[in-house]
Amino acid sequence: MEDQGDRHQETIGVDPVTNEAEPDSAAEKAGGEPESDLPGEGGGSDEALSLVEGVTTKVLLEGDRFKRTLTRMAHEIIEQVPSGEELALVGIQRRGVELGARLVDLIEEFTGRRPLTGSIDITFYRDDVDTRVPSPAYDQPMVHSTSLPFDVGGKIIVIVDDVLYTGRTIRAAIDALFDYGRPSAVRLAVLIDRGHRELPIRPDFVGKNVPTSRSERVTVLLQEVDGKDEVILEKG
Repeated sequence: MEDQGDRHQETIGVDPVTNEAEPDSAAEKAGGEPESDLPGEGGGSDEALSLVEGVTTKVLLEGDRFKRTLTRMAHEIIEQVPSGEELALVGIQRRGVELGARLVDLIEEFTGRRPLTGSIDITFYRDDVDTRVPSPAYDQPMVHSTSLPFDVGGKIIVIVDDVLYTGRTIRAAIDALFDYGRPSAVRLAVLIDRGHRELPIRPDFVGKNVPTSRSERVTVLLQEVDGKDEVILEKG
């Protein structure tokens, strides 16, 4: 997940005027429509709002909607990757790894073929690793392991992350990936695209487009790590 406390972070395909995520990703063209928080789109009327100590919390995804979103993303990956090509899903530490594993399980369930899977840590590939100043809210990123138990050369690699923001985490992931070989193609799958790109990066598979301001924070909770599946937008 991109560090949302840092001004210098990741971006793929945003409107240069509104700075919001563009909805015309390859995932949408594959047949399914990513959910959206724009008025009248994405069924957002059932999203819960709460106010705690001046912070407004909005639940964007949970329960069955969370599962349906991942199911749609898995189908879109299947549709866009030729059946004869070798496919591997590589999750960015941390929650991109768990999301990638779930997508692999779904793809195997739908096709009978299990894609290769791996994880990648981008800590030392960040462009702010030498300049980042810790704060009470945003500590220095933790170092996790990278596991790519296959030759990435010639594979179609789908990088998986939870939240796409400025694009800098994805740039770092691509740099790290190419240290292990030369894939035939690299695609990007993200659960949440919140806009505000600083680099020309665009996701191919999107769970939900969420227009945000830079002062807002998107938090993804996963059953494997947090005990529940939920995506929360915090304001205030």
